Amino acid sequence: MTEPARASKFFDDKQEKVAEILSRYPAEGRRSALMPLLWEVQRAERYVSEERMREIAEIVGTTATEVKGVMSFYSTFHEQPVGKFHVQVCSTLSCALAGADELYDFLVEELGIVNGETSADGRFSLQKVECVGSCGTAPVVQVNDTYYERVGRGRCQFLVDSLREDRQPPAWRERGGDTVGIDKPGPLAETAKGRADRGEG
Repeated sequence: MTEPARASKFFDDKQEKVAEILSRYPAEGRRSALMPLLWEVQRAERYVSEERMREIAEIVGTTATEVKGVMSFYSTFHEQPVGKFHVQVCSTLSCALAGADELYDFLVEELGIVNGETSADGRFSLQKVECVGSCGTAPVVQVNDTYYERVGRGRCQFLVDSLREDRQPPAWRERGGDTVGIDKPGPLAETAKGRADRGEG
């Protein structure tokens, strides 16, 4: 009987990268490499499957259960495939007071999905997340690894429209203080390119 073909492992052709990651930690701290290895998989595949968890466990000398336990602690890791554009809305107090709940409701209506769901075409997924560390620029939306700060309804519409056209705008960084309105870019963003990137004329 022919033996079934062995599924290729993610890190089979990335041994240099694995060695580089492991070299960051002492031999007795090999399990510390778990997080960067998880990131390598998720960046490439948009989630970490059970098979990849077992592979990472073998590399660092632990169990797949421990790998899964680490993953479950962080909302940034996903056990199921997410959309090409994974839209995350910060739902902690600072963002909620600045309008994040209304922003989330707008995204639910606009995308036709709710927290934890992925659109049928695989383009969008939506997730409420805990603090993303940008309380002074609330409300904040994160798409994949890119932050968009002080996002009001108008900006959010522009962002969604851009993503539908496979155009992800560069990060919107706002450090204008309390005088900057939610739908108005801050001083550091006041350039023709910044306004164009935001659909603001």
